[in-house]
Amino acid sequence: MAVLAGACLVGCATYQAKPLPEQAASASSLSQLRGYDAATQPYDAAAIERLVLLNNPDLKSARARHQAAQAQRQQDSVLPNPVVGGNIGYLLSGAGDATAWTASISQDITSLITLKPRREAAKANADEVDASLLWEEWQTLGKARLLVIDIVEGQRQVELQQQALDLLAQRESRITQAIGTGNVDRVTVASDLSAAADARTTLHDRQRRQLDQQQQLAALLGLKPDVSVPLAGPLALADLDAGSIRREADSISRRRPDLVALQLGYHAQEATLRAAVLAQFPPLSIGYDASQDNSRVRNGGPAVSFALPIFDHNQGNVAIAKATREQLHQEYTVRMATSRDEVDALLDQYTQLQQQRQSLAPALADATRASAQARRAWQDGLLDMRNYVDLEVAALNRQIALTADEQAMLDQQAALELLVGRGMPTSLEQDVIAP
Repeated sequence: MAVLAGACLVGCATYQAKPLPEQAASASSLSQLRGYDAATQPYDAAAIERLVLLNNPDLKSARARHQAAQAQRQQDSVLPNPVVGGNIGYLLSGAGDATAWTASISQDITSLITLKPRREAAKANADEVDASLLWEEWQTLGKARLLVIDIVEGQRQVELQQQALDLLAQRESRITQAIGTGNVDRVTVASDLSAAADARTTLHDRQRRQLDQQQQLAALLGLKPDVSVPLAGPLALADLDAGSIRREADSISRRRPDLVALQLGYHAQEATLRAAVLAQFPPLSIGYDASQDNSRVRNGGPAVSFALPIFDHNQGNVAIAKATREQLHQEYTVRMATSRDEVDALLDQYTQLQQQRQSLAPALADATRASAQARRAWQDGLLDMRNYVDLEVAALNRQIALTADEQAMLDQQAALELLVGRGMPTSLEQDVIAP
């Protein structure tokens, strides 16, 4: 018994306390980030994505699910322990002359029958968690990529809007002085004053949006909100091959981590259903019993015990497993359909943006020429400031509109790459069959 007890204790885990930290804070500078390299500043999108993978707080927390899933897989794959029993009956009175005892050992056969499907389910569940974690990382990288685009392109728009406001504010100042001296009636210049006010409001809105996006990027990197992240610009607008996007969308089920995770979850439920069906058979245990009575008569032999399946033959668990499998089947089918629909919708939107950009280009060129001519005429005293500013601001507004259109196209490109899983590692491909 001592040897048996010692053998059982060898594999036992020990407890160690791990108290929660009393204080925690985000990084207060870029140099505190893992993977920081001052030589790579300003950062392009690839450098930002690398830093996000290494430092994002949510991803750090999510990766802890991998260890929990592996631990659960280990637990679900363990063989059931044999059951040992016994008792001693001391002689208190009567004709006997010895101490009675009984001993038994048995093994649950039903758990052995369902062991293989349970192990398959445990493995598929653990792999599903890993695929879901990869999808979470991919989505976080997509969010970082979109923020880089919006911040860089948004800064261009802020600068153009600032130029427009400077011109309008200069004209506003002169108009205000003229109104003060009584040389101009306020009613006749109301539209000019309103244009300056609207430009100022627009600039403030863009600045607030810019600050919010910069703070979002800092949060993705695990930085305090006031830490500035230098970004490289401008961003080049590459041509989008719609045909290659559609071809990649055809094989989306084998490359996108969320769809792979759903397939693995479905396979886990298939194994769970098989285990539930096998568990319909009566719980069966086989073992060996031995005993001695008070008169030293000893008996021994095989022992079998099983439950009579009169009321419960696991019909509830089988029904639950079937319903869950049907739910997962529907969820996967819907996700596949909507994923392809999202790709088609984004491609249509991108085509529309291309057409709008093409229509903006000639208008911008015309406005730029008119602005240059107005600037020379104003400098030569051939054009008043009011008309000159209107033409300059018109050219700037068209440039802002074109920049916003290019930003939207860059956002659409990044979203399409995210949806089709472009750039995912080839190791993601799973040898699974879509249900």
